[in-house]
Amino acid sequence: MASRQQMKDALQRCIDAHKEELHSLSHDIWSRPELAGNEAHAHDRLVRFFSRDQTWTVQSHYKLPTAFRASWGPVGGGEAELNVGFLCEYDALPGIGHACGHNLISEVGAAAAVGMKAALETQTDPPVPVQITVLGTPAEESLGGKIDLIKAGAFADIDLVFMAHPAQQDASFLPCIALDEVSVKYHGKASHASAYPWEGVNALDAAVLAYNNLSALRQQLKPEWRLHGIIKHGGVKPNIIPAYTELEFYMRTPLVKDLCDLKAKAEACFRAAAVATGCQVEITYPAHAYYNILPNATLANLYETNGKALGIQFAEQPGNFSGSTDFGNVSFIVPGIHPFFYICTDAFNHTEEYTEAAGAEKAQLFTLRTAKALAMTAVDVACCPALLRQVREDFSLAKLKQEK
Repeated sequence: MASRQQMKDALQRCIDAHKEELHSLSHDIWSRPELAGNEAHAHDRLVRFFSRDQTWTVQSHYKLPTAFRASWGPVGGGEAELNVGFLCEYDALPGIGHACGHNLISEVGAAAAVGMKAALETQTDPPVPVQITVLGTPAEESLGGKIDLIKAGAFADIDLVFMAHPAQQDASFLPCIALDEVSVKYHGKASHASAYPWEGVNALDAAVLAYNNLSALRQQLKPEWRLHGIIKHGGVKPNIIPAYTELEFYMRTPLVKDLCDLKAKAEACFRAAAVATGCQVEITYPAHAYYNILPNATLANLYETNGKALGIQFAEQPGNFSGSTDFGNVSFIVPGIHPFFYICTDAFNHTEEYTEAAGAEKAQLFTLRTAKALAMTAVDVACCPALLRQVREDFSLAKLKQEK
């Protein structure tokens, strides 16, 4: 019987043995960035990666056109008592490519999965009744692909989820906050802006008033709440009173339950602008709301212990991360962990400099080290029923705290 440390040693050797292949996978995705919902090349590349090992059962176009599922185990067949999931993201940003490092998220997920497989294959007497599932989850940046997969039942048989995201530091947890997107359209009446301005109803005035209303509202918002946006359409020509304008705003709060309050305040600002100008207003929510991530203390502590053994230096007081992710929605239905990892750059996510860093070879040490720590954490929980119970208790407690 292999010890847990022997299993961890085996997974590290496996990931090291595949490092060139994993780098090629990541770099190939990085070199052909694709926007949310259109990740055909990344999907095909990851499907090929897992299909080359016939012990994986691979489903392409799984529930969504650019999602996939790859499953393995348990050793020797039989029924799995635990299904461990690793998630891959691979969509890019408009104009600047993989400025959030989703190519590296894919690499971490793939590496951790094949590493854990190697670890479980060392334990054959008796075998560990564990299945590994890799989910390719597209469209994180704008459409909320994980939420669509939740609704389609893709997570129904998964017991634990693991993924990791590139950032400016190593942290087992950073608070990703809840997010909702609002689209506001004002409809007025066009007229000649100089000859007959009194005949017009100025939709641009409504948009500007709404923008200023929201700016004033920020003075009364809680410090952790965020409200930011743009005027997407402001008219077509200076001598035509704009009959149509459009705004897009993001609203964020640390807890998903607070989003309703912020939405109500913002809607009052939008409607007030319409009343003041005589415009008609349409307020819609075109995308899924992203939830905040639920913390799991047991998984975070295990990840830090394993990471430190590999040389990861965690930030003593990790800073707040005011981004949002559809992993938050997953964390409300399945216990999981979403740590962040340094990739040898001081650049910030969503910049051209970070795009360059995400494709650089020097990011590989940090990426594969993170994959090892994730897989080692999964091995700990899979091999120790007491830890699994504690993970589930943490999950239940975190959900209860959200409701208070």
